[in-house]
Amino acid sequence: MRSRYGWFLVWAAVVLVIDQATKYWAEHSLDDGREITVIPPLIDFRLVYNPGAAFSIGESFTWVFAIAAAAAVVGILYYARRLTSLGWTIALGAVLGGATSHLGDRLFREPGFARGHVVDFIDYNGFFVGNVADIALVLGAIAMALLTVREVPIRNEPADSASTEATNSAKPADSAGAANSAGAAGAAESPRAAEIDDGEAAEKRTP
Repeated sequence: MRSRYGWFLVWAAVVLVIDQATKYWAEHSLDDGREITVIPPLIDFRLVYNPGAAFSIGESFTWVFAIAAAAAVVGILYYARRLTSLGWTIALGAVLGGATSHLGDRLFREPGFARGHVVDFIDYNGFFVGNVADIALVLGAIAMALLTVREVPIRNEPADSASTEATNSAKPADSAGAANSAGAAGAAESPRAAEIDDGEAAEKRTP
């Protein structure tokens, strides 16, 4: 079965582009401090720059999150190199896209390299403020957990390979069965052949 690695990268790129495009919109539409009510009272749009992780945890360790994001990106790229499962393609692509977008914020946004602040603008009723990359990461992680629980492999083995293995394993059994059948037939014929030889010998002795 052909690898889905290319589609995995495409899907990750789509997530990345959507996240960065919405962040660009937020920076240029919400920079005056205004808020936009989307689903009252659940979701509002307001611009926030987050130096930490979710819930603004670890604001003094931005560089740590940059390293963690880079490690996650490299790990996912390596793990998905033999990807053929559609479900894993979607899940890992979403996680890669979100992690790469966050990594880009950490590396290239103010106040400096590896210390950049992530652009957040989706306010969930004051519970926390996130972005599209966060949504992709959460949904991707949930999908990965479900795939793992259902024991869906990241690489689907081709059906013809399985049938070939079954055929090869059946060949020794067939050979053994044929040998046993031949032996049984030979054993059945041996008494008859002995009777024929005894009859011919008796005829020769008769005057």
